[in-house]
Amino acid sequence: MKSIVTGHAMTKIPESIDQTVSLLAAQNYICGRDLGTVVYLALTLGKPLFLEGEAGVGKTEIAKAVATALGRRLIRLQCYEGLDAASAIYEWNFAAQMIAIRTAEASGATDRKSLQQELFSDEFLIRRPLLEAMEPHGEGPPVLLIDEVDRTDEPFEAFLLEALSDFQVTIPELGTIRAAEPPIVILTSNRTREVHDALKRRCLYHWVDYPDFTREVEILRARVPDCTRVLSQEIVAFVQRLRGQDLFKNPGVAETVDWARCLIALDAVALSPEMVTDTLGAVLKYQDDIAKIAGAEASRILDEARKDLAKAG
Repeated sequence: MKSIVTGHAMTKIPESIDQTVSLLAAQNYICGRDLGTVVYLALTLGKPLFLEGEAGVGKTEIAKAVATALGRRLIRLQCYEGLDAASAIYEWNFAAQMIAIRTAEASGATDRKSLQQELFSDEFLIRRPLLEAMEPHGEGPPVLLIDEVDRTDEPFEAFLLEALSDFQVTIPELGTIRAAEPPIVILTSNRTREVHDALKRRCLYHWVDYPDFTREVEILRARVPDCTRVLSQEIVAFVQRLRGQDLFKNPGVAETVDWARCLIALDAVALSPEMVTDTLGAVLKYQDDIAKIAGAEASRILDEARKDLAKAG
């Protein structure tokens, strides 16, 4: 294992693809060699990792698994429409500044220059995710998760492009802050719109797809160990059949796991059409989809799922 020394902390990163896959598996994140390869390369080369795919396939969980496995802090920037650079970097604690001004006035302190220096000092600075990620951390550079970057607009993308190129941010009152060691950067996108090529070119890219049957069963068993193998297989077979039903929103792996937990809470040992219909809200999130599947359709899909299992042996 390679070691990166930062201050008093020594953090190990994997030396091979197999070690990377094992490292993630130890955090109950089950992935294939293709994803393990791109994560290994991102860690080894220090390049941002851009993960794209449908919602619920485990993109965000990769960042959490990497951070936990390496003993690093996870810093998350949740993107949304209208997010600007200032909101992502820092803001001043306006309320505390006003109290400081009134205190200074009450005490008769009138030195405007020294008061201004005090007001715009580190004491009144509220650090947002990008600034936090640039600063030193005893356990080593943190994992910076820039989640759902496709929800932002092009000006913010342009800002990110610059920030990820130089790993530095500028605060007019304090100057430029540059990361002594770049953070581990993971960006995710649900592809609600296309992200500009210039940003993608800065990153290693991977499309996170729905897992195949075997891997999804492994994921489910890792995440919900109380779920028996028979029930796990029925759940996964049913969910994978659901993804072929022309739904408004296909269930992701996250929904598979949630559904299994609901079924375990109901002491289910096997699926039945009635149990499926009663718990569809755990796996489908739109009423039109639920109405389409409930009842006779649920029974039909369950029969098909069991035929799939019988063919697989």
